[in-house]
Amino acid sequence: MTLPHALPRLSAVAGDYDVLLCDVWGVIHNGRESWPEACEALIRFNQSGGQVVLISNSPRPASDVIEQLDRLGVPRESWQAFVTSGDATRAELAKRAPGPAWIIGPDRDWPLYDGLGLDRATGAEDAAFLSVTGPVDDETETPEDYRERFVPAAARGLELICANPDRIVQRGDKIIYCGGSLADLYEGLGGRVTMAGKPYGPIYDLAMTEAERLLGRAVDRSRVLCIGDGVVTDVLGANAQALDCLFIAQGIHGDAARGLDGALDPERAAELLKTETAYARYAALELRW
Repeated sequence: MTLPHALPRLSAVAGDYDVLLCDVWGVIHNGRESWPEACEALIRFNQSGGQVVLISNSPRPASDVIEQLDRLGVPRESWQAFVTSGDATRAELAKRAPGPAWIIGPDRDWPLYDGLGLDRATGAEDAAFLSVTGPVDDETETPEDYRERFVPAAARGLELICANPDRIVQRGDKIIYCGGSLADLYEGLGGRVTMAGKPYGPIYDLAMTEAERLLGRAVDRSRVLCIGDGVVTDVLGANAQALDCLFIAQGIHGDAARGLDGALDPERAAELLKTETAYARYAALELRW
């Protein structure tokens, strides 16, 4: 088992990288508040000449999520570009317009569909495909609440487009189910699933395009560091792109990577990664400069 290098401070390796592809939820905020030290680390990286591209599995376009970051107190100077799973998924939805699409998700995710010309289906019986951003009520619903509704859609062979591959996130001190958990259920019922966010390639293509724009030249991929707390999204995504990764082990995994002294235990972090056959060059409990 290959152990990640413990990295208490980003400043120790910042000079090795031109670009950070940084996850948002679980790294710089928890859905209720931002984390000043993580934001400060990104600001300092920017000030040292680097470029920060936020890369989020939010199902909404980046332009719509920026307002949320502002409300949470994430400084604008902590990032220079922002791409989301919603941005990448819009291209998939546009290919399938006018549908009709059976749309499942909370009302706040409706900006995903603006201008795409999709007709809306009422259920599996009149849909051409499903588009899922997450549970309609993510405070109370679980994937099992959708099993009976998904069975006829899977039986009809309908494709499910999932705009948020995350399975869970932590909102304050509560675990919330995301679109990826519904996609897992649908796939388990024999349904077809398509995703464009992390760990899949389309969102990284968008992020690299933004990085090239910021740098004004081609990106040296050996000088790109991905940062994230999701093993099956952030870490496996970095692995698939052959990019270095800093695994933030405390995010959705809580204290599972802490040793008895409260510090990061690289062996326990490696065990978390091993469950998904993932590898991270570095690991830290939280992002600090």
